This record gives sequence, C-alpha cells and structure tokens, in this order.
Amino acid sequence: MNLDDFKNLLTFAIQNEIEAQAFYRKVAEKASDPFLKRLFGQFVEEERKHQQILENFQASDPSEFHFTDVPDFHLAETEPTPTVEPHMKPIDAFGLAMKNEETAMRLYMSIAEATSDPGKKKIFQELATMEREHKHKMEKAFVDIGYPEVW
Repeated sequence: MNLDDFKNLLTFAIQNEIEAQAFYRKVAEKASDPFLKRLFGQFVEEERKHQQILENFQASDPSEFHFTDVPDFHLAETEPTPTVEPHMKPIDAFGLAMKNEETAMRLYMSIAEATSDPGKKKIFQELATMEREHKHKMEKAFVDIGYPEVW
C-alpha cells in the first residue's frame, strides 16, 4: 500500500471522529444536568484524542500498528438507542455513547471486510478494535450505573 492510500483511509477515519465530537458537543449543550454536560464534554475530548491518534498515524507505516483485541460484551446491540434530551439520565448517556461506539466499530469492520488489500484490511481491523475498546468502556459504565447489583 502506498502512503497516499494510507493517508486517504485515515482521512476518512479522522472525519468520522470529528463528526462524533460534534455530536457529543451538541448533546452536552442540550443536557441540563451538570453531570451529563461534563460526561458528554469528556466524550468530546475522547473523540478529539482519537482524532489526534489517527492524525499521528498519517505519518506512520501501516506495519507499525499493534493493537490487542478487546472483548465485546455485545450489550450495545441489545439496548435501544436513547434520545438526546435536556434531562437525560446517566444510564441513557452511557447507552447513547455505547451505541455510537458500536456504530463506529461496525463501520470500520465492514470496510475491513470489503477490502482485499491486506494493508488496508489491517488498518481498519485495528481501528475497529480501538472502537471496540471504547464501546467496552461505555458498556461497563452502563452496567455499573444501570445494574449496581451486578458489582
């Protein structure tokens, strides 16, 4: 894979992270609960960090990627997507975040499956793994808040 192809793939991924930031910023602005405002503000910051990581990847060789696989609870797939409301409950905020991370993970997985180029496939599989890790964190928070009896 040449450097231009690599950069084009990462540009696509970066744009998705920018869109996620805008979404979380909008949710933070609509939320009336101070905790949720802070929470979604933190999600904005997390997505900004993802964007920076991807931008740093643009200067890298694809063979330098080394991510470990993260377990997937598949909880996001079973829960409905909460709507953004000014008075959202924390569990709904985490539910919304885990659904967004699931969407990003599935996007990267589908792109990886669609390409026959081994280098591109590897990049998108690793990006999917990154998003799976974020989804895992949101699912864990969702369970911790929504089902305290599980701890």
